[in-house]
Amino acid sequence: MSASTSLRELAARLREADGLLSAATHDPAPDADTTLGDTAAAGDPRYALLVEAIREGYLAHYGEGRVLRSDDKDLELLAGDHLYALGLDRLAELGDLDSVKILAGVIARCAQAHAEDRPADATEAWRQGAAAVAARRPPASGSGPNT
Repeated sequence: MSASTSLRELAARLREADGLLSAATHDPAPDADTTLGDTAAAGDPRYALLVEAIREGYLAHYGEGRVLRSDDKDLELLAGDHLYALGLDRLAELGDLDSVKILAGVIARCAQAHAEDRPADATEAWRQGAAAVAARRPPASGSGPNT
């Protein structure tokens, strides 16, 4: 997926769900940073979307979302939890429990880093996590998982 393709897909999925999340969903900026999803994808666009969903959940908790934004901070926290679960659940559906473990660890490290006022450590946790997801599987080739 290109730079903001994964975020456009995420926004479309959140809008399909309707309800409160749909109302808080915005189009991503054309130059929205999806470096971490692109790194983790290693050629498999499903991973770009899933990692960016989890990253968006993180941003809902600790920053400003790229597609999910609301003045209601409680809604943002709940939406962040929803996005964490969405991404991790989809990874589990792919059978990639190693990546679930890696990214759950990223979420935990980020929570600790922010609790201890060390946001740079959270940034590093994301960088390392995306690289670890990419490194544990070969790049995708062909058009599907069995090609």
